[in-house]
Amino acid sequence: MNFQRYKQITVTFIIGLALASCSGKSGNEEAGSKDPTGAETAEEMPAKLVLTPGQMETVGIVTGPIVQKNLDSVIKANGQLAVPPQNKADVSILSGGIISHISVIEGQEVKRGQLLATISNQDLIKIQQDYLAAKNNFSYVQAEYDRQKQLQAAGAGTGKSFQASEATYNAERSRIASYETQLSQLGISAAKISNGHTESQFPVLSPIGGTVGQITSNTGAFVQPGTSIMEVVDNSKIHCDLTIFEKDLLHVKLGQTVNFQLTNQDNQLITGTINGINKSFENESKGVTVHAVINNKSQKNLIPGMYVTALISTGKRLTSAVPVDAVVRSEGRQFIFIVVAENVKTNAITFKKAEVATGVTELGYIQIKPLEPLPQNVKVALKGAFYLQSKAAGGAEEE
Repeated sequence: MNFQRYKQITVTFIIGLALASCSGKSGNEEAGSKDPTGAETAEEMPAKLVLTPGQMETVGIVTGPIVQKNLDSVIKANGQLAVPPQNKADVSILSGGIISHISVIEGQEVKRGQLLATISNQDLIKIQQDYLAAKNNFSYVQAEYDRQKQLQAAGAGTGKSFQASEATYNAERSRIASYETQLSQLGISAAKISNGHTESQFPVLSPIGGTVGQITSNTGAFVQPGTSIMEVVDNSKIHCDLTIFEKDLLHVKLGQTVNFQLTNQDNQLITGTINGINKSFENESKGVTVHAVINNKSQKNLIPGMYVTALISTGKRLTSAVPVDAVVRSEGRQFIFIVVAENVKTNAITFKKAEVATGVTELGYIQIKPLEPLPQNVKVALKGAFYLQSKAAGGAEEE
C-alpha cells in the first residue's frame, strides 16, 4: 500500500516538471525581443554588414574618406512656363454689338492686323452720319473763317467777328478729328466714308501675331464694350518663372545657365538663361520669382502653364563628394555605406547604410548631402557599394 502511494506521488511530480518546462519555454518565445542575457535581437539592431579582408578583396571593395571637391554647384527649383504680358493679348471690342462672323478657330496661327471677327453695330451708322454732317458743315465754317481773316488783315472787319469765326473753325475741326479717330479705332477708313461708302459692321483685328487661344463668344452673341472675345498668345518669347527660396537667393545671379526638365513631357531637357530676379517675396511661399529665357531652337511644343523642374548652375563650389559608384539607389532613395567598426584582431569591417541626397555629377564624382549627421572623418565604401547593397537586400529577404 505504501509502495503504490509512493509511485503515484512520483508520477505526479514528473508531470508537474514537464508542464513547468513547457510553460517557461512558451514564455521565452512570446517575449522574443531579448535573449536571456538582455541583448537586442537582430530585428531591433540596424542593418549592418560585416566583411572580412578576404571578402573585400574578392569583390573589390575599397574604403576611404568623403572628400571635398570643387564641383559645379546647382540649385534645384520648381516653376512653370509663362509668356511676357506684351506677348499675350485679350482681344476686346471698343463698341458693343452682335458678332456677325468669326474668321478664326482656336489654335490657328495669325499675324498682327489679321481679321479675327466682324461686329454689327447700328450706332456705327450714326457715327458715320455725324461725321459726314460735320465735314459738310466745315466747308461753310472754313469759308467764313477765311473771309473774316482777309477782312481782319485789310483792317475792314471787326475783331469780335474774326474771333467768333476762328473759334467756330477750331471747334469744328476738332470735332471732325474726333470722329476720324473713333472710326480709325473701329477699323473703318474715314476716306471711304467721305466718298459715300458707309459701313454697318466693323472688323476686329489681331493686336499681335501668335496663336489664337480660347474663343469665349459665339456667332450671333451680343457683346458689351470692353468684353474680351478671344485671346492671342505669342509663344516665341516664352520664359520660365522659378521660385527661389531665401537660403539659395544669394547664389542666384543674372546670366546663369539653367537646365529645365519638363515634368509632364517624358522629362525632356531644355536650356535657358536667367534674365530677371524679382526684388520682393511672394506672400504665401516666401520665395522670390526668378525669370529665365528659354532656348527653344529645337522648336519643342512649349505651352504657358507647363510645370518644370530646373537646375540653376551657380558656379564651382567646394562641396562633399564621393565617386559615382559609391552611391546606390533603392526604392527611389539614395544611400552610401559607411564604416561603423573595425575589428582589431580579425581586421573585419562593419558597414552600415546611410541615406543621402545627391547633387551635381562631374568628373566621376557626385555631390552628396547626408540626411543625418555622420561621424567626423568617417570612411565610406568608395568601390563595391553595389555588392554591399545586394548583400544587404539578400540578408533582409533571409530574415
